[in-house]
Amino acid sequence: MTLPGFGKIIIFTGVVLIIIGLAWNFIGKLPGDITFKKGNTTIYFPIVTSIVISIILSLIFFIIGRFR
Repeated sequence: MTLPGFGKIIIFTGVVLIIIGLAWNFIGKLPGDITFKKGNTTIYFPIVTSIVISIILSLIFFIIGRFR
C-alpha cells in the first residue's frame, strides 16, 4: 500500500534536516545551554537548543498537516 505524496514528504523532511544540520555546525552552542566542567568531567545540558529544535519540528509538522 503506497501513500500518495509520501515520497515528497520524505524528500522535504530530508532537505529540512540537512539545512538544520548545516546551521547547527555554524551556530554551535546557543546562549542558555548549560555546561558544567569539573576536572576531567564535562556535563552539557542543551536546554535552549532542545527548545529551538522542538519549535522547528512543531512548525514542520504543522505545515505538513496543513497540506493533507
